[in-house]
Amino acid sequence: DVAVKVLHENVAGDPEYTVRMVREQRAMAALEGTAAVRVFGLTATPDGALCLVMELLQGKDFDDLLVDIEATGARMSVEQLLRIVTPVVDTLERAHDAEIVHRDLKPGNVFVIDEARGGGVRLLDFGLAKIKRSQPLTREGMIIGSPSYIAPEVWTGDVRVLDHRVDVYSLGAIIFRALAGRVPFDAPTIRAKLELTTSAERPSLYELRPDLAPDVDEWVRQALAIDPDRRLHRVRGM
Repeated sequence: DVAVKVLHENVAGDPEYTVRMVREQRAMAALEGTAAVRVFGLTATPDGALCLVMELLQGKDFDDLLVDIEATGARMSVEQLLRIVTPVVDTLERAHDAEIVHRDLKPGNVFVIDEARGGGVRLLDFGLAKIKRSQPLTREGMIIGSPSYIAPEVWTGDVRVLDHRVDVYSLGAIIFRALAGRVPFDAPTIRAKLELTTSAERPSLYELRPDLAPDVDEWVRQALAIDPDRRLHRVRGM
């Protein structure tokens, strides 16, 4: 039993989407042995549509897990969070060393496998990954990623300034949400979210989780810094 990712018929004939799927396969193959979802190869459907064959996972994505916890009014413990995040950090470190930037980190792309199926964590969806020395596919002015988790510099649409530090920010935003029960910057419109992410004071995690150490807010300022040069530079350090 496997999972098969197939290009939607609306984009199946678009060379850009075909190249993205090939790059996704390359990225996941380069990360074999990490928590990146395991890929078996590329093939085609009987009608010629390109598809990516991957391991079939049984469990729940991190977003659904957090929604379930938040619905009870509880918050995730640091210990439980670390068990989930550590394999993701190890995978991203390997990716960044190979000059692969995920660019779409969000709780929905972290999958927690059922204990009955062996447990563990998988990092999903490298379809937007940026691979060094590959021809850029993202056009100038395009903003890609999930608004609640993308770094401030992504909002500029200038793909030339994006590097592995966008993943640092996104993982920091995931950790903030897991501990706080809410994303760092929430707003009713995309424009308002953009303005908060790119200019507002970083929120206090300590106010939302007074059981944590007060200096956790200094971590927030460095993990979610607007200026990537002031941000923690590596996911492991973050």
